[in-house]
Amino acid sequence: MVDNVKTIDQRIDRIYDMAREHFGEVRFVGIKRHTKIGWVAKIQFDEFESLVSEGKDADDALKKLRKRLKKIIERYNMV
Repeated sequence: MVDNVKTIDQRIDRIYDMAREHFGEVRFVGIKRHTKIGWVAKIQFDEFESLVSEGKDADDALKKLRKRLKKIIERYNMV
């Protein structure tokens, strides 16, 4: 029995929605395997620079990217 395990697609959708809600247009949110680095998760915006995070597996990279995005949103809301 698997309880409440999120898929990679669900994680990507959640990050995409969070980024679009706060920053407007988002080109894409994705993940890929890099031969030397490992897994790389990326958000590419139309008007801003990209956000990138690395992890030992796809879930780890996406979790780190979401955490980084949340920190940026929190700082943005403070100002």
